[in-house]
Amino acid sequence: MYSGLLIILVPLIAGYLIPLRNHNFIQSINRLLSWMVYVILFLMGISLAFLENLSSNLLLIFQYTAAFFLCIFLANALALYLLERKLPWRSTHKQEKLPSRLHMVLESLKLCGVVLIGFLLGLTQWPWLHYATAGSEYALIFLLFLVGIQLRNSGMTLRQIIVNRRGMLVGVAVAISALAGGALAAWLLGMPVKAGLAVASGFGWYSLSAILISDAYGPVLGSTAFFNDLLRELVAIMLIPTLIRRSRSTALGLCGATSMDFTLPVLQRSGGLEIVPPAIVHGFLLSLMAPVLIALFS
Repeated sequence: MYSGLLIILVPLIAGYLIPLRNHNFIQSINRLLSWMVYVILFLMGISLAFLENLSSNLLLIFQYTAAFFLCIFLANALALYLLERKLPWRSTHKQEKLPSRLHMVLESLKLCGVVLIGFLLGLTQWPWLHYATAGSEYALIFLLFLVGIQLRNSGMTLRQIIVNRRGMLVGVAVAISALAGGALAAWLLGMPVKAGLAVASGFGWYSLSAILISDAYGPVLGSTAFFNDLLRELVAIMLIPTLIRRSRSTALGLCGATSMDFTLPVLQRSGGLEIVPPAIVHGFLLSLMAPVLIALFS
C-alpha cells in the first residue's frame, strides 16, 4: 500500500513544488495534460482487449457501472439536498445563454471513442501491445507530475481554500456521500468494500481513477471507474442549468472534481461569477483527495 501511495504522491508533490510565472508555459502544461489523458485512455482500451472471457467481462463492466453510478449519484444527491435545506445558498443571478450542451456531451464522448480505438487495436493481439500496461504506469506518473504543476499554478492558496466555506462544505459532503454510495454498491455486488471505496474515490476524475484502479484491481474495475466518472460528468452537464435554480449546492456537487475545469463554464453561465470561487475550491479539494484515497483503498 505504501509503495503505491509513494508512486502517486512523489510525482504529485514534485510537480507542486514547481512555480511557474510564464502564462504561455502554463497553457502548454494544460494542453499537454489534456493529451496525456487521451494517451492513458488509449492504453487502457488496449489492456481491456487482452482480458480473458472478454464478452462476459464487458457485460460485467456494464452491470458494475450501472450499480456504482446509481448508488453514488443518489447518495451525493441526498447529501447535497440535506446540505441545501440546512444551509440554503441564495442568489439573484439570472442565467446567461448557455453553450450547446450537446456539443459539450459530444466532447466528453470523444473520450469513449479513444478507449474504443485502443480496444479495437488491442483485438489484433499484436505482441508489442502487451507493453501497454507498463506504458500506462509511466504515463500515469508523468500525468501526476503535470497535475501537481497545474494545482500549484491554479492560483489557489491554502488560505483561500479554508476561507471559502461553501466550497469546502460541498466538497466534504460529496466525498463522504460518494464513499457511502461506493460501499453500498460493493455490498450489493458482493465485492470487497475497499474496492467499492476505491471506485467511489475518483470523484469524476475519470483518467486518474481508471488507470489507478486498473493497476490495483484489473481492467474490469478500472473500466467501471472510468465509465462511472464519465457518466457523472455527462449527467452534470445536462442537469446544472435546471438544478442551479433550486439547489446551487447540488448543481455544484454533482460536478465532482470537474467543477474546477470542464464543467466550470456551465456553472459560471448558469450561476454567475459568485459560484466560481466555491467551484474552484470544491474541485481543487476533490482533486487533492482523489489520488490519496484511491491509493489507500487500493
